[in-house]
Amino acid sequence: MVPTSPCDPARALGFPHIYVNIRNIAAHLHIAPIQAVFFLHARVSLQLASVNPCHDGAISIMMEVKHTTNPWGGHSYVSTEPEAIHPHLGANKSGCPSFRSSVRTSLLDVGILKSTLLPSLALHSGLAGIAYTAGRLTDRIEAKDIIWPLGPVVNAWWSSVFRHSFFAGPHGVSIGTAFGALSRPEKLILTGVTLWGGRLFYRILSRAMKRGVGRDNPMYETMKKQHGFSWNRALYKIFLPEVLFQSIISLPFTAPFRLGYYSGAIMKGSYHALGQGVAVGLFTAGLVMECLADFQLEEFKHRRPENGHQAGEKICKGGVWGIVRHPNYLGDALVHMSFPLMLYASDMLAPIALFGPLANYLFLRYVGGDKTDEYSRTRRYSSSDVGKKIEFDRYRRERNSFWPDKSSLTNKWTWIVVGCGIAGAALERVVMGVV
Repeated sequence: MVPTSPCDPARALGFPHIYVNIRNIAAHLHIAPIQAVFFLHARVSLQLASVNPCHDGAISIMMEVKHTTNPWGGHSYVSTEPEAIHPHLGANKSGCPSFRSSVRTSLLDVGILKSTLLPSLALHSGLAGIAYTAGRLTDRIEAKDIIWPLGPVVNAWWSSVFRHSFFAGPHGVSIGTAFGALSRPEKLILTGVTLWGGRLFYRILSRAMKRGVGRDNPMYETMKKQHGFSWNRALYKIFLPEVLFQSIISLPFTAPFRLGYYSGAIMKGSYHALGQGVAVGLFTAGLVMECLADFQLEEFKHRRPENGHQAGEKICKGGVWGIVRHPNYLGDALVHMSFPLMLYASDMLAPIALFGPLANYLFLRYVGGDKTDEYSRTRRYSSSDVGKKIEFDRYRRERNSFWPDKSSLTNKWTWIVVGCGIAGAALERVVMGVV
């Protein structure tokens, strides 16, 4: 019988959920939990290699995982050289307990397509089917936009928490236990995508409700008036292509939870805290820019002549709209860039996750973002308000569409957004320090 102590995880060996043991190891080594292993149930064969007393009288255990089978797919293996898997595991740590734990998930066993893209494609295809049916019944292409921000949020929560909880059948644990097992970076990723999706969902839904029943987004109204438009073609040219884009965009907040912790790239040096701070700051700056763009645009619309105010500018060019013509898209791109940066600073970046912000940028620039928006506005203004078309053309000459130019350095709103990003990074550190 091996004696136990407060720092001895040997008592967890008889517990049906071996993830308790893995979490102790991760906490001691100051790394994230081993995502692909912490929910192994009693399917683990452990060999107690040695038991040695620590300097404080507690127990130090050298533990070796001989064989595991992950009920969610894939296998785990052991290595006689833990530092070959992760540099922290080979370091000489002081204190108690000390471990030789070297568990990793093989990407060849799980399969990148099987574990990341295929589940995402299935989820987003189902949501696209719902959006297409609702859109066709109401004659509103905008139905897909309402679903757009919900897909990544649902995907992220499913990948990280729900698939390990009561949806996992007899192997499931409570939602609280599943969420509590996530590391700080993983919780930040999950919180970030939820904030991003929640804000965008509210924005799109509120605009749709203001237009009333039967009135689509003006951009889509223009699209439906074009020669050759049909809902059958829209399914293949609009709805289904967005399924692929969303599945790829979701990779930064699904791959870390599905591929396992040791699939990630390692950041060398002691820059992890700085990298995480920059990621939080980048996310905060992007989200603030999106919120400011929404608020300032609504304030501008409220001051227009049709709402009882004096005639003036017909195009919103103040505030963050004076930085670029599409500050909402720029903010969205910054938000998505922050996720891979957070993963890299946490030694969790799988190379496949880099395709997420790239796909998001390509979509915003060349598929459903500023290119489509400005084409639609040019056609509408040319036929309905020539004065507005002239002002819009002048605005296009004065400001870049997506990336700021050097003139934005003199815009106070640029520095307000930057300041909010710095404040967000500092606040996160304070909050995590208190919690």
